[in-house]
Amino acid sequence: MKIFGKARHRPSASWRQATDRAFTLIGDGRYEDAGALLTRAADMEPWLSESWFNLALLHKFRHDWEQARAAGLRAVALLDRATGAPDWWNVGIAATALQDWPLARRAWQAYGLKVPGDRQPGGGSGEPLGMELGSAAVRLSPEGEAEVVWGRRLDPARIEVLSIPLPSSGRRWGEVVLHDGVPHGERTIVSEADGVTRVYPVFDEIELWAPSPVPTWVVLLEAATEADRDALERLAADAGFAAEDWSSSVRLLCRSCSESRMPSDEGDGEHLDPHDHSEPGHPGPLGHRTAGSGSLWVPERECGIAAPAGLVRGLLDGWVADSPDTREWRDLEEVC
Repeated sequence: MKIFGKARHRPSASWRQATDRAFTLIGDGRYEDAGALLTRAADMEPWLSESWFNLALLHKFRHDWEQARAAGLRAVALLDRATGAPDWWNVGIAATALQDWPLARRAWQAYGLKVPGDRQPGGGSGEPLGMELGSAAVRLSPEGEAEVVWGRRLDPARIEVLSIPLPSSGRRWGEVVLHDGVPHGERTIVSEADGVTRVYPVFDEIELWAPSPVPTWVVLLEAATEADRDALERLAADAGFAAEDWSSSVRLLCRSCSESRMPSDEGDGEHLDPHDHSEPGHPGPLGHRTAGSGSLWVPERECGIAAPAGLVRGLLDGWVADSPDTREWRDLEEVC
């Protein structure tokens, strides 16, 4: 957890002892006691960037963004290299949390990233949009009932959630979460178009950055075929919202598996997923058997829907009306 870079002076034994003890306390969640030790270490060696980097880390763990920004700026002022230091990444996270966009831009640039709009007249002061960092996964509530969902990276510290999270996460589709910079795990997807395996990092959520007004619903569907299920997902997407078949998209994983490289699709045929630690035979959040294209389709599906209250029933009724002989829904409930 500690990062020691090149320093102008070798830190004293007292500094190292206080710092080591502080990070042991951080691992135990004793942030106040750790803060006292790291403050003492910074008083002993104020010319070391590591003193302030460690304090900035502590304040990040505590979500004290004003203090994280202040300590981070002290750290970068003492750096002996121009770009790429992790100190700048922590400054960028703190600045993003505070919506201090000029500092966030400066931090990402100092880290070595290109930020669009810097050369536009009057630009460079607003929210850094269009960084095109692609898709990634984010682990919601990493210290609680952690759930990994898919999202779109808005910038190096924020992800917009594009999956429909389970209600236990307390998160909604369309929310923006602040995330840490170091991935914990990966997810792989094999493209059906070209057979290429693509690897996506899994970042840990730090906190909710922007809430979503769109509620989450759970509904039981009777969908005679996969095409019927897919039709509801397309209908919701066309309306600007989302539907997700939780019966096939949810796996319960232990922490070790979740933080490793995991395939998002286990391939063809019906088989037990060796990484799935739920009870086989129960769909959705209770666990399931992974199923490929050759397996038997189960018409009853537990589906999550992200849509306004005034629209959700109309979506479901319209879905049924398009093929009443193969589609039904029941037990609609708002869950988040």
